[in-house]
Amino acid sequence: QVHLVESGGGLVQAGGSLRLSCAASGSIFNLNAMGWYRQAPGKQRDMVARITVGGTTNYADSVKGRFTISSDNAKNAVYLQMNSVKPEDTAVYYCHAINRQAYNYWGQGTQVTVSS
Repeated sequence: QVHLVESGGGLVQAGGSLRLSCAASGSIFNLNAMGWYRQAPGKQRDMVARITVGGTTNYADSVKGRFTISSDNAKNAVYLQMNSVKPEDTAVYYCHAINRQAYNYWGQGTQVTVSS
């Protein structure tokens, strides 16, 4: 079992920056990748960024060049640095982890609101 706790959401003006953090605990030795998803009202939950245990990163096209995912293995944490945010980035952001058996874990979500 893996427990994920997000922090760092809030209200930010368009063009500003925000940093999300996700702390993982439990059976983290069995994880294959971690990342961030987001879900806006009335829309599906989409992948924003992910990072594998080997350090390979992937980004949604809509955030490439603006968002950066990173991890700190010593702290069992993953971060999402969000720069040049836009109103369309407004969503609930969820921390995600997947283990080697392809089992998915989710955090409780943190609200990010970008004002224009």
